[in-house]
Amino acid sequence: MGSVRLEAITWERLGDLLADRLLDLKPEDGSPWPRIAFDGAPAARPGELAHRVSEALRTRGRTSLVVGTEGFLRPASLRFEYGHQDADSYYDSWFDTGALWREVFGPLESDGDGRVLPDLWDPVSDRATRSPYVQLPPGGILLMHGPFLLRHWFPFDLSVHVLLSPGALRRRSPEAEQWTLPAFARYEAEVDPGATADLMVRADDPRHPAWNG
Repeated sequence: MGSVRLEAITWERLGDLLADRLLDLKPEDGSPWPRIAFDGAPAARPGELAHRVSEALRTRGRTSLVVGTEGFLRPASLRFEYGHQDADSYYDSWFDTGALWREVFGPLESDGDGRVLPDLWDPVSDRATRSPYVQLPPGGILLMHGPFLLRHWFPFDLSVHVLLSPGALRRRSPEAEQWTLPAFARYEAEVDPGATADLMVRADDPRHPAWNG
């Protein structure tokens, strides 16, 4: 990742500044729907930042839709094909990227209809969620959060990586999720998300984030 200068900030201020930046963001491919990534391990809580930005956008009169990739997990029979704690399987095949392309990114292309499926699969019941489609109006912003987002060539117009050092990731990951840590080490080695993302937020201390914005 190299040397990156970071500035201390509060989560509230961060949400406001990101929302302000998104108001004028124009997708380069001509789509009327900006697509934003909040990338990070579950322990980094990128979804909380996505929801914070969504609320800040709402107060500014801008529609947004928060989509978490945990709603696009593949069925248990596929996720656990190589066991319940296989880190390579978690990295490579837990998330239904085909469904994300079809149900989320496809409708938000320049010739799309803006009709997005917010989630597809409930990992608890291991059944389809049957959630209704959401019509995102032109100018509405997709805020997607989840791990490993920057390795799939998804057409994000802005990406934010919420970074945890290896030590912080280990400390903040529940015991039941410690087996996933090698997957995040692999992601760091192969993708270097801190350098790949447009913006980085370091959240080792969840009370005192810092960013490079």
